[in-house]
Amino acid sequence: MQSGMQTVNWSGLSNEQQVSLLARPAMADSSALTNTVAEIISAIRSDGDKALLDYTKRFDKLEGETFTITDQDIKQAGARLGDEIKEAITTAYNQVVKFHTAQVQEVITVETMPGVVCEMHTQAIESVGLYIPGGSAPLPSTVIMTGAPAQIAGCSRIVLCSPPPLADEILFAASLCGVNEIYTVGGAQAVAALAYGTETIGAVDKIFGPGNSFVTEAKRQVSNDFAGAAIDMPAGPSEVLVIADQDADPAFIAADLLSQAEHGHDSQSILVTPSQQVAEQTALEIGKQLAVLERREIAEKALAHSVSIVCEDINQAVEISNRYAPEHLIVQTKDPRALQPQLKNAGSIFLGAWTPESVGDYASGTNHVLPTYGYTKTYSSLGLADFSKRYTVQELSADGLRRLAPTVTCLADAEGLTAHKRAVTIRMDKLNK
Repeated sequence: MQSGMQTVNWSGLSNEQQVSLLARPAMADSSALTNTVAEIISAIRSDGDKALLDYTKRFDKLEGETFTITDQDIKQAGARLGDEIKEAITTAYNQVVKFHTAQVQEVITVETMPGVVCEMHTQAIESVGLYIPGGSAPLPSTVIMTGAPAQIAGCSRIVLCSPPPLADEILFAASLCGVNEIYTVGGAQAVAALAYGTETIGAVDKIFGPGNSFVTEAKRQVSNDFAGAAIDMPAGPSEVLVIADQDADPAFIAADLLSQAEHGHDSQSILVTPSQQVAEQTALEIGKQLAVLERREIAEKALAHSVSIVCEDINQAVEISNRYAPEHLIVQTKDPRALQPQLKNAGSIFLGAWTPESVGDYASGTNHVLPTYGYTKTYSSLGLADFSKRYTVQELSADGLRRLAPTVTCLADAEGLTAHKRAVTIRMDKLNK
């Protein structure tokens, strides 16, 4: 079986061809998508629970008249699950908790000059919404990646939405993460409910989690509305780039490329290597491994717009990677740690032959909610800070104000802000008396 990936020589391409080669797969018809999502959001804002129930029955085949998951539902889900899967979910949860707990920020206190004390405080966002995609397989890992940081940050209200039917694995993971409310609704309608609220679902301050193009567009629209909700990050289809030298194992490379390709038909997998032989052997390995995949058809579609790039050397491979700015970056070279300082744009980096991207997806401890579509140039992987907000505190003594007053009054004069100046001078007059 052929791999389906094209192989190209980077140095033989013009600049325009290089740009085209690194372009992401085209998104769905944006104007039609935008209008459809806007209509759904408008209906939820107007008709609340009624519209939410109608959409959930129409799109997700919900049975019954309620989309609220009860405590009893959660207990029964845990009882139905086997010990092996519960232990795996618990281990993954503990790993993520350990890594994210290390990100807790202490109060920063600095005396910038005698009598002038400045502080930086971190406070949890009060209410957050977690969107967990539905589809062909449950995603308890995404519950952990969004729920555990919210729990550690101390968010007082954690709301989870996911299309019906909710798998027992999702409910069990949610219980570990201290999720307060769970609703079996999905799609753009769930995002709208979280952003604006309905009779049953109270609005949240910020929405987290990946989803399909409708969910992504809904998150974009509500985040652009001052009456809506903030979101974690812009996102698109999943992607991976592998940098491999001549000694890399083609079977490992193929497995990593396919693990991303099976996510969806619009996912993208890229190999960059200075070795023509590694590129050719990886193509053969992909063909072999495709044959045993349950999601082979999906992976084949993704591979159709994936590419194997043969470059001049590893330094050029790094340049190509930084230019593409992948969501996941796997480095299979002789000394991967030595390359790490040069890798400027990536959501999550996996160093060495024994670090498949799968460990980050599930249980190494890092977060798998990552920016895609080149946004790693400006956005970060999801972390504890995303569930918190920062604010500053300052406190001056009388002597501190006396020392700082000349600077403040001079700058206020320069900007023509008399009231700003007087807020200082009126105090100084009292001190001088």
